[in-house]
Amino acid sequence: MATTKPSSSPNDPLRFGGQPPASPSPGPRRAGHWAWRGLAAIVIIGLVVGAVFVAFVWRPAHDNARIEAARAARLACSCRYIGGRALGDCEKDNPKGRFPVSLAEDATTHSVTATVPLAAAQTATYREGWGCQLQAWRD
Repeated sequence: MATTKPSSSPNDPLRFGGQPPASPSPGPRRAGHWAWRGLAAIVIIGLVVGAVFVAFVWRPAHDNARIEAARAARLACSCRYIGGRALGDCEKDNPKGRFPVSLAEDATTHSVTATVPLAAAQTATYREGWGCQLQAWRD
């Protein structure tokens, strides 16, 4: 049977009576480590809040603004080209809704565009025999 010579090294883990080897320490953590974690948490919370806002607030509000713009465009077109009144006079006929609506006229195409700022725009065009018709909605 072979025998081995006992080690005389103080770092030998098999040597009895010595201290176990020290585990390597990760070293001091930088203060910036926690700042990055906090920043990441804030970004994730912001993304979640943004998704909830889009799902429950922006989309319904955008759809309602589009409907309001379409209604205002068709009423103003009828007032202007069927009723023969000035566009400024037609603005008084628009019922007050939840959104501010501005009107613009294109006399060459006989159309009126109603715009809800930052949300929607819709155009109604007068065609002889057909009256005022809304253009197709653009997404």
